[in-house]
Amino acid sequence: MSDDAATEPTSPELGGSASPSSPSTTARDIALLILRVGIGVSFVFVYGWQKISGGTDAWTGLGQNMAVFGITVYPVVWGFLGAFAEFAGGICLMLGLFLRPALVLLLGTMIVAATGHITGAIDGGPWHAIEMAAVFLALMITGPGRYSVDHLLGRA
Repeated sequence: MSDDAATEPTSPELGGSASPSSPSTTARDIALLILRVGIGVSFVFVYGWQKISGGTDAWTGLGQNMAVFGITVYPVVWGFLGAFAEFAGGICLMLGLFLRPALVLLLGTMIVAATGHITGAIDGGPWHAIEMAAVFLALMITGPGRYSVDHLLGRA
């Protein structure tokens, strides 16, 4: 180690890296936890539960949105996958468990929803789906944070 190494910046503001227990890292991890739980709760209880518990009729209706991509076969399967992505993905999001695979499913669901809104196949504007897609992409980059099951299992 050179003498210059002792004077290198260590704070993130100065271009260094923060220690795992620094206040800025702790705040970041708490913010990620709040974000994951807040959005996860809405995807489980507001969106996912209604769709997953709706059964085959609800899944068929949901799966018919794949027609915007020219996919018209097995709408019940596509609908179940969308409902599962929102319900189970929301649980994984809250726990920080299998976060990145869950985010891939949620992101795919948001792409279908945004496209459906843009094409007029689904009523309303695409903005919520686009906003959630941006959040999911950001979480894919940052990871779940220290307060997650993935971190406890050494996968974060």
